[in-house]
Amino acid sequence: MDLSRILVLIKGAGDLASGVAARLHRCGFSVVMTELPQPLMVRRAVCFGEAVYTGEVVVESIVARRVPDVVAARRMLTDRVIPVLVDPQAACRIALAPTVLVDAIMAKRNTGTQRSDAPLVIALGPGFTAGEDCHAVIETQRGHWLGRVYWQGTAQPDTGVPGEIGSATTPRRVLRAPADGIVETRAEIGDHVETEQVIAEVAGIPVRACCTGVVRGIIRPGISVARGTKIGDIDPRGMRAHCFTISDKSLAVGGGVLEAILSQMRGH
Repeated sequence: MDLSRILVLIKGAGDLASGVAARLHRCGFSVVMTELPQPLMVRRAVCFGEAVYTGEVVVESIVARRVPDVVAARRMLTDRVIPVLVDPQAACRIALAPTVLVDAIMAKRNTGTQRSDAPLVIALGPGFTAGEDCHAVIETQRGHWLGRVYWQGTAQPDTGVPGEIGSATTPRRVLRAPADGIVETRAEIGDHVETEQVIAEVAGIPVRACCTGVVRGIIRPGISVARGTKIGDIDPRGMRAHCFTISDKSLAVGGGVLEAILSQMRGH
């Protein structure tokens, strides 16, 4: 079967969404992504949504480009490039008529997705109920159930605590804005940093590393954020290559989406 005939529209183009897009793209599906005008991406070295700012981005040899409209998006698909549309409401779904819609916004709540948006609607993480506002939900919480497909019910609730990577106490690795303000970065993705090193400033207030490791992700400088917003992520494992490749979690979630699509095609 020619999987390129199956169009998958992914709402969101952040970390997990990009893992989903990469898996589907490599399998031969046609993928279109939507994003906000100013997305707040931390792991932007592996986010196709970075194309919103740069025009084009390459993640693990897969090219994504910002496009102005649906016509340009369809044209881009013939070149095996992932089109990224600035379309917060994913209004393009009406013209695109995707076979599959994936809500990968990761807002921890449903921001408007309906089961009628496509023949198959898949949602990532908490905030959705399979069988009600979508057909399937994919588990996004690290642990035993990560990547599992739920055809009924919901994913595990959001704990507010980052999942464990390496052996560090996980809440320590995430950097959050100490106040409302503009982010100014003092380190780059892939940099090795030490505990208490200043990684960024928000409204002039320093944000310090709470563990030693590499900067796995940091928000684009010059972005305005609210107090408490996640602005950075330090990986205590210290492997620089991990900063520039899609994570195990994103690939697991992408595998769940792939399973949901293929099992639906077989009449799960």
